[in-house]
Amino acid sequence: MEAVEHSPLFETKSAKGRVFYKIFSLSLFVGICFIWVFRVSHIPRESEVGKWGWIGLFFAELCFGLYWLLRHPFRWNLLFREPFIQRLSQRYEKVLPKVDIFVCTADPGIEPPVMVINTVLSVMAYEYPPDKLSVYLSDDAGSDITFYALLEASIFAKQWLPFCRKFKVDPTSPAAYFKTIHSSTHAKELVTIKKLYQDMESRIENAAKMGRVPEEVHTEHKGFSQWDSYSSRRDHDTILQILLHETDSSAKDVDGKVMPLLVYLAREKRPQVAHNFKAGAMNSLIRVSSMISNGEIILNVDCDMYSNNSQSLRNALCFFMDEDKGHEIAYVQTPQCFENITKNDLYGGALRVSYEVEFHGLDSLGGPLYIGTGCFHRREILCGRKFSDQYKKDWNEYKNIGDMKEVSLHELEEQSKALASCTFEKNTLWGKEMGLQYGCSVEDVMTGLSIKCRGWKSVFYNPQRKAFLGVAPNTLPEALVQHKRWSEGGFQILLSKHSPAWYAYGLISPGLQMAYCYYHLWVFICWPTVYYCIIPSLYLLKGIPLFPQVLTCIKILPCFIDQMSSPWFIPFAYVILGDCSYCLMEFLWSGGTIKGWWNELRIWLYKRTSSYLFAFVDTILKSFGFSESTFVVSAKVAEEEVSQRYEKDIIEFGNSSPMLTVLATLAMLNLFCLLGMFLKQVFITEGGLRMLDSMALQVILSGVLVVINVPVYQGLFLRKDEGRLPMSVAAKSTALALSACALFISIS
Repeated sequence: MEAVEHSPLFETKSAKGRVFYKIFSLSLFVGICFIWVFRVSHIPRESEVGKWGWIGLFFAELCFGLYWLLRHPFRWNLLFREPFIQRLSQRYEKVLPKVDIFVCTADPGIEPPVMVINTVLSVMAYEYPPDKLSVYLSDDAGSDITFYALLEASIFAKQWLPFCRKFKVDPTSPAAYFKTIHSSTHAKELVTIKKLYQDMESRIENAAKMGRVPEEVHTEHKGFSQWDSYSSRRDHDTILQILLHETDSSAKDVDGKVMPLLVYLAREKRPQVAHNFKAGAMNSLIRVSSMISNGEIILNVDCDMYSNNSQSLRNALCFFMDEDKGHEIAYVQTPQCFENITKNDLYGGALRVSYEVEFHGLDSLGGPLYIGTGCFHRREILCGRKFSDQYKKDWNEYKNIGDMKEVSLHELEEQSKALASCTFEKNTLWGKEMGLQYGCSVEDVMTGLSIKCRGWKSVFYNPQRKAFLGVAPNTLPEALVQHKRWSEGGFQILLSKHSPAWYAYGLISPGLQMAYCYYHLWVFICWPTVYYCIIPSLYLLKGIPLFPQVLTCIKILPCFIDQMSSPWFIPFAYVILGDCSYCLMEFLWSGGTIKGWWNELRIWLYKRTSSYLFAFVDTILKSFGFSESTFVVSAKVAEEEVSQRYEKDIIEFGNSSPMLTVLATLAMLNLFCLLGMFLKQVFITEGGLRMLDSMALQVILSGVLVVINVPVYQGLFLRKDEGRLPMSVAAKSTALALSACALFISIS
């Protein structure tokens, strides 16, 4: 018994083979250094052509090399965590802490209410004492349709929660469960509960289509009266309704057991007061929940991220309640996983390498980033507490702060509404030192960094059965917009007083500081990437070499390299082939496919030449006051034809956005340059193809870019479906690419 009490609640294992990786990465860095030396020592003279293109490539390769350095410290030691929930139950079952779960939604048109309540129902059904579980839905649209959906869910939960307990249901989202279950030993009960769900779903969808709540429901439930003063989603009073509460006799399921507390909140909004998007919603939830339930642990999930593992809460508590290491841990982050990822991951939405490699490496440096969903926090730390060596949490001291039975539910609601007022935070530390930080579109990452700088650590837990599953973008424009928002937010942090480059210096480990900079420098890497996609191809068209010569001659029979003309070709070949081979191995080890890696490479190029480019420009414009910050909510549903093309790995373009125009223009530019070079060599230049040996790397680079962009050419000229690129984009991109080629050729 004594051994059990002193055994840890989780174990940590290090990945093997890291010594080989360190040696390999060191050799790659030596190769990168040789490339830099080559560029500096072979700069063309004033009288020679290509000098400025050469100098530009040096700075591009310098940026690539330095950026490459930033990504490696958190690959040197990967940590993998394994919790022991049996030990947790043996030791702390009677004193498990209260848990408050926050679900955030912002637009019922993009985030359908049916999807939202499936997430709510899934977290209500956690395998956890229901009297210690509270679920809050923050509706930043202030939609009575969403409130109606939650009301329906509270009624359906009386049947659903006992069903989940009885039959050990996982996942506990009704929609996901009914989709995955094909045969069952409890067929009768399954038919009954499925019929109840379908009826509820039908009522909610009908209300959403009509745009109003059924009149009989509106008059019967007092909660709808709070919309009497409603003007718009940007102008309304605080709307707060406690739908399920242990003091209410009706808040019991069909088995007579208490249900988790359930609260709807639409914080007050006024047009003249900044509402700070999701960070503002989260801070309102933190304050309101402190009065109603005051859970010691806070879990926040996006409205499309339903629970896929009913043991997730207990797994997270193993880290917080561990006697030796738990007092250091501020939050436990789980990966953001998706149920609609195709086998070959067309848009790189799974972020396989990030979650299977990079975040495990971050864990060894002090912990992963806070990514805004699927994260378990200690309330007191999220509210600004600093780390102290003397800090120790005694979980055996059960605290029931704020005796809720002393006031009526109506009084509790009215008292809590003041905490969600749009003026409550005025002249306070909320958004600065308390709650989530304000000032950028990735407030979660900045909040996590500020927590680390106060001395705390975090843990990355990546279970085999994923804790949460959501919906990834299934069109290229949506994927690019999402990455634009992420990279723009990272750039905003880099420019702010909370920049990891200086604010975090000395407060977190150097490796973790480099890792944060790696993610926040996404936007800067767009410039060398765009340069590499344009200049070598244009110089190829003009016959000017920018890379070391590969061959002096090519024998026709047999076809092999006769003599290498320049030893400087070796570092280029080693770095390119070595890094690509390792990235492929890393991707396959993370569970991907070869085609999936190629898709990842394509999206990597598209993000750098569009999302990051526009993020950089927009951030600069905002910093000079030329535009305002906005928060774009990604669509969570798609048309049937779009979904079908997505399943077939056909890229969905579908509009004429500036980002797609940039991608198409770069694709056409490389195609014209490659074709122009071959035509020039065959029909104009004496000696046919023999001059290619001096520009082989440029030919390969331009050729790879053309092959990567095959889907773009298909979207421009070959496809006839609705997902193709519009004719206007084809015309603009062709004209721009031809103009660039003609202008460059005309320059003497």
